[in-house]
Parts: sequence; C-alpha cells; structure tokens
Amino acid sequence: MTPGVLVECAHISCAYDSTYAIKDVHFTMHSGDFVGIVGPSGSGKTTLLKSVLGSVKPVHGHVTMRPGLRMGYVPQVESVDWNFPVTVLEVMVMTRAANGRIPRITKDERESALDVLEKLGLGGLHNRHIRELSGGQQQRVFVARALFHRPELLVLDEPTSGVDVRTRHELLHLLADLHDEGVSIMLTTHDLNGLAAHLPRLVCINKEIIADGAPAEILTSDVLERTYGAPMEVLMHEGMPVVLDHGGTEVARRLGGLS
Repeated sequence: MTPGVLVECAHISCAYDSTYAIKDVHFTMHSGDFVGIVGPSGSGKTTLLKSVLGSVKPVHGHVTMRPGLRMGYVPQVESVDWNFPVTVLEVMVMTRAANGRIPRITKDERESALDVLEKLGLGGLHNRHIRELSGGQQQRVFVARALFHRPELLVLDEPTSGVDVRTRHELLHLLADLHDEGVSIMLTTHDLNGLAAHLPRLVCINKEIIADGAPAEILTSDVLERTYGAPMEVLMHEGMPVVLDHGGTEVARRLGGLS
C-alpha cells in the first residue's frame, strides 16, 4: 500500500440481494484523517463504513487495509439494548466475550479500562449500570470501549444521533482531542451544521461519491442538491457554512447578518 494509507476502498460496489447499496465507490483513509460521511437515509453511508470494518464484502472492487491496523468501532446508540444487565466496566471488556459470556477481568485490563474511563470523564462510574447513565455518558462509554484496545482508526456510526446539543458539543470536542492525539477518525452523520461543518474533510455519498473535500468546498447548494435530491441553500456565517433546507427562509431571517 501507499505509505500513510490506512484503508483503501478501490471502486467497490456492495449489494443486498440484488439491490446495490453503493456502486463504484473509491475512498481512501489516510493516517491522520478526520472524515465525515454524509448523505440521506439509504445513501450507503453505513454500508461504506461496514466495508471498511470488513463486515460487508464488496461484490465488485476490493478493500485493502494496512497490515496490523487496529480499529475501534462505536455503533449507533439506538442499536444498543440499554436494559442488558451489564456495568460500564463489563461493557469495556465485552469485546473479548466468547460464547456470549463476559470473561473474567484481569488486573491489567481493569487498570487500563479505568484509565480510559478517567480520560473520557467517566471516572468513578465503572460499577454503574449502563442504563443509569445520561445519554452523553452512554455515548462516551462506547467510545471508551472502542479506545480500550488503543485503535489507530476509530469508526463511529451516527455518533450524534438522538443526543442533545450539549452532548453533541461534548462529543465533538472529545473527538477533536482524540484526533489531536493521533487517532484517525471516520464517522457517518446526518448532522450537517452541528457536526459535519466542523470536520476537516467531508465525503458526500448517494450510492456513489458525489464530492470529497473540505466543508467549505463540499457544503455547496449544487453538491448538496445532487447528494440529497432536493434544493438546499448554503449561507456563510463567521466563516462557517450553514445549510438550510428549502424551508429555511424563516431560519435565515432569524439569523440576520448571514451573507
């Protein structure tokens, strides 16, 4: 592989039964990248993510991964059964579970897990049941679990879905800190203004790659209409793009001063 490349999806097509989820997608993840994958529901965002993780195999093309690459995965919060009887610490080590049984936690693993929890602002919560945590804490627990094995590439599926504005801001700062520490990050998101506009690199997808680049280059009316199939207006506010759907006139008026 080219030096610095972590994962390369070389013109891949993935299908469920006979229906293509993505087609002829070429995507490269480099060391140090912080990438947001955006697009409408059913556009293939999660399929692209799963192809990188190796859980979906392309029917055409191929995915090449740097040998020995360590990856961590954070699922959508909605996919988690919060009533499952486990503590925060048990969630952390569950990736080692065999036959559905939670293994005994070694002293070294416990110390490592507690260090990660402390780093993510979850110190002292290791014996708490996951359903007793706030939404922001729950999301951080799954980020902590992904970090437990010290990944070089962190993959997150809709990390801000279903969380409030404060939790979204906290998560964005957390991911920025992890990126500054050398973790490469790839995530899917519907949150164009709250998350995507703040990322260094965006990929717009709707079955195929529509555009790939910095938010200021990607978040344009033309690109977004081709991605989402509907008119979308983009205004600039303090150097940041603000995306409005076709019914956003009232929002624009309230934001007076946008240009």
